[in-house]
Amino acid sequence: MSDLKLNVFGQFRRDEDGNVAVTFSVVLIPILLAVGLATDYSAATNNRAMMQNALDAATLSLAALPETMTNPQREVKLQEFYVGNAGVGTAKLNSFAITATGAVDAVSSATFDMSTNFMKLANYTKVPIGVVTEMHKEPTLIEAKFEIDKASGWWNKTMTLKGRKYGESTYNNLMKITYAYNNSGESKGYGTTSVYKVTKNAQGNTVETLIQQQVCISVKTTGSGQNRTTTTYGDTNLLTSTEMAQPPSSTITSGSYVTNCWFKSGITADRFIDVSTMEDIYLQMDVPSGNPNVLKSNDPTTANRLYLDGVEVVGNGKPVDIFSVVPCGETSAQAWEDGGNAVPAPVENADFFYRVTGKCDYSQRPIGISLTK
Repeated sequence: MSDLKLNVFGQFRRDEDGNVAVTFSVVLIPILLAVGLATDYSAATNNRAMMQNALDAATLSLAALPETMTNPQREVKLQEFYVGNAGVGTAKLNSFAITATGAVDAVSSATFDMSTNFMKLANYTKVPIGVVTEMHKEPTLIEAKFEIDKASGWWNKTMTLKGRKYGESTYNNLMKITYAYNNSGESKGYGTTSVYKVTKNAQGNTVETLIQQQVCISVKTTGSGQNRTTTTYGDTNLLTSTEMAQPPSSTITSGSYVTNCWFKSGITADRFIDVSTMEDIYLQMDVPSGNPNVLKSNDPTTANRLYLDGVEVVGNGKPVDIFSVVPCGETSAQAWEDGGNAVPAPVENADFFYRVTGKCDYSQRPIGISLTK
């Protein structure tokens, strides 16, 4: 009897073990699916974040490409930038439009079919991931026109606009203003001021084109009656008799000196300086006899000698961004103190007075850009 009981009990245990195994197998499948879903979902979330960051960076990079590129060419670059920023899948340029004023609006997207690991158990082998980026860029400075109002001082000096192109490390002159003292004046000296546009020809040689010139002729009178004498200072050969017969642009009386200044006529060269391909520009004044003898708008120690619309840039200890101080479609009155006077000082003490007019349109400079989505 006891043997029979043991056999029945043993059979029951064997049947129970089988039921536990079956039950465990049934419960294990949804557990694995749940774990797999979480793992694959986490991977998809990480991929989506990486794709969005890569697409954002790639879309912003399009704003630095030449305006002449076609949208299919931009899309090729978009994919290159996208992959270069660790993006996976394929990037597409949905739209890229430049308005009549030079503003840019662009929409791009990227898609990726991520292979699953655990979700394959539920016959899901791929998970589609998609991201979208929208970008807007404001028109930026592409040209600047520098026109001299007056210059003075007892020192010869040169002011240059220097620019560095995208992808380059060296700066080249874009514009040059020279001042040659004519050895006259008492409260201030005067001379000849010449403005040049600086370009490169097909052979890569530097070409300086005169775009404006102001010639100041000073006459010093001493004595009276038969002892009266006059001495002329300045290069009168720079002006024709017809030009000197015209009313001067300015007349300055300084002690025994009377100085008349004329703008040279007949100069028809375009005065706008092309800065559309420049990543950085700054103004520099070289004053060999001054202290300091080199002034730069991007040097915090000397930028305080620059006046913007009558206000001296002083005490900020920061460089001046020339792109930001040349207004679009408007004119800014600027001036430089050449180093002969300590600053701060009234703007009347400055030596270079000029006007800058900006023209804005599409440019490759990566400013004024925002992600709208």
